[in-house]
Amino acid sequence: MSDWTEKYRPRTLDGVVGNPSAVNTLRAWAKSWSSGVPEKRAVVLMGSPGIGKTTSAEALAREMGWDIVEMNASDQRSAEDIEKVALRGSMFDSFSDDGSFGSSSEGRRKLIILDEADNFFGKEDKGAIPAVNKLIRETRQPIILIVNDFYELSRKSPVIKNETLQITFKKASAATAAKVLRAIANSEGVDVDEEAMASIVANASGDMRAAIRNLQSLALGTDVVTPEMAKGISPRDTRKDMYGLMAAIFRSGDPSEARRAIYAVDADVKDVETWVDGNLPFEYLDRGDLVRGYEALCRADTFMGRVFRRQYYRFNAYASDMMSMGVAAAKMTDMQPRERLRFPAYLNKMSRSKAVRKTKADTVLKLAKCLHASTDRVSSDILPYLRIMLSQDPELRLWIVDAAHLEPVELAFVMGVASDSREVKSAFKEVAELSEERRISSQSPKPSVQRPPEPAVQKLPEQTVVEEASVFKEVAEKPSKGRRKAQKGEAEPAPLQSGQRSLFDFRGEAWTKPTRTF
Repeated sequence: MSDWTEKYRPRTLDGVVGNPSAVNTLRAWAKSWSSGVPEKRAVVLMGSPGIGKTTSAEALAREMGWDIVEMNASDQRSAEDIEKVALRGSMFDSFSDDGSFGSSSEGRRKLIILDEADNFFGKEDKGAIPAVNKLIRETRQPIILIVNDFYELSRKSPVIKNETLQITFKKASAATAAKVLRAIANSEGVDVDEEAMASIVANASGDMRAAIRNLQSLALGTDVVTPEMAKGISPRDTRKDMYGLMAAIFRSGDPSEARRAIYAVDADVKDVETWVDGNLPFEYLDRGDLVRGYEALCRADTFMGRVFRRQYYRFNAYASDMMSMGVAAAKMTDMQPRERLRFPAYLNKMSRSKAVRKTKADTVLKLAKCLHASTDRVSSDILPYLRIMLSQDPELRLWIVDAAHLEPVELAFVMGVASDSREVKSAFKEVAELSEERRISSQSPKPSVQRPPEPAVQKLPEQTVVEEASVFKEVAEKPSKGRRKAQKGEAEPAPLQSGQRSLFDFRGEAWTKPTRTF
C-alpha cells in the first residue's frame, strides 16, 4: 500500500487547504521574480510540522515551472556543502532534470529549498549560518527556507530575520481537516464513523500529515473505521514556539490558553520574560492595560528573584502564571495592534554586541595575566588609563603587544581605534620585525669562550727545597714550648708518620693568584 500522504499531496497551490492568505502571499512573491530579482530574495515559511509548508513550496515550483534544488536535514549542510549545492545553483544557469537547459534570461528559474533550516547542528553543519546569510544576499534564484521554530533561526542570524519575507502557516481547522480526510476516505472506499473522524482530527492537533497517516493506519485491512478503533490512537506531543506563545498571551483573549501555551514551550522562564517585556509596549496600546500588564510582569520577576535567592524552584510556577495568565488578563480594552509580533530588541542588541563582548573578555584576561592583576581590576581601573598611555607612547604599545600576546583586534579595542588603523598596523609590523630578529639571533652559532691560561708554576732550586724541608722537619719534631708532658699512665702522643704531608709541604711550590679576564 502506497503512502497516502504522498498519494494525496496537493500538486498546485490551489490544493493547499487551511492557509489561503499564506498561499496568496507566496504566489505574489513568486510572480515578482518575473520582472527581475526582487528586494526580498528569500522567503521563510514558518509554522508547526505537518501543515503544508514543504508541500506549498513544491507546489509553487510546479505551478511556476521552476526546477527544484533541495537540501533537508538528512543532507550534510556545512558551509562547503551549501556553497557547492545551493550557492552555485543560485548563481548560475544549469540543465534541468529532463536534460533541457534553463536560462534565467528566458524566465527559467530554479527554486532553492532549505528544509528544516532551523536545525543546523554545530559539528556536522559547521559554518552553515554564514553560508546561508551569503546565499540570501547574493542569490539570483528564488530561495525558500522552511522552519518549525523561526525564533531559533532568527536568534542565530539577523540576516534571516531582517532580509527575508516571513510567511506564517497556521494549523488547519477541525472542519477543514475533517473535509480533507473525508475526501481521502471516499476515494479509498473507506467508511469512517463521524465520532471516529472527530477523534482522528482531535488527536492530530492540526497536523494534516499525522491525520492522514492515522486514517491510513486505521483503514489498513478494513473498509470501516469505528469509534473504538479511533480510541487507540495516542495524542501527539505538540510544542509551541515563542511566537505562538506571544500570540496566546497578547491576542487570544483567554488567560487559560496563555497558561497552557507557556507550559507547551520548551524555553527558559527568563527567556519568556524577555519576550513578554519586548512585546508588551507594542501590544497593549491602552495606558491602563500597559500598567496592569507591567504590574503582572513585575510580580513574575519578584518570584524569579526569590528562586535565585532561596533556591526554591517551586516559585517558577508562580512566575510562569503571572507572565502568562496575569499579563493576558491585564488587557481590558479591545484595542488591537496592527503590527506583527516582535523579536525582543534586547536580544538583538546582545546578538550584535556578542563579538565585542568576547573581544573585551579575551583582552582583559590577557592583560590580567600580563600585569598580575584581577580581571575586574583591569576592566575598571587599568583599561581606561592604559588606553590613553598606549595612544601616546609607541614604545609601551610595542611592549604590551609583545608581553600580553595581543591580537590586532584586541589592541584596537584597548586603544579605541579600528583594527586596520595606522597605529595598530605599525605596532604589529614592528613586533613582527622584533620577533624575526630574535629568531635569527637564537639560530646563529654562539662564539666560543676563551679560557684564561693556567698560571705558570715556579720551581725552586732542588738544594733550597731540601734545606727548607729539613728545617720544617726539625720544627715539626721539636716539642712546643707550652706542650704538656704526658702524665704517668698516659700514652705518649703519636709522632708524625713518615712521608705524611703537612701544611708546610706546600712551601715547596711558588703559587701566584691568577687574574680574571673578561
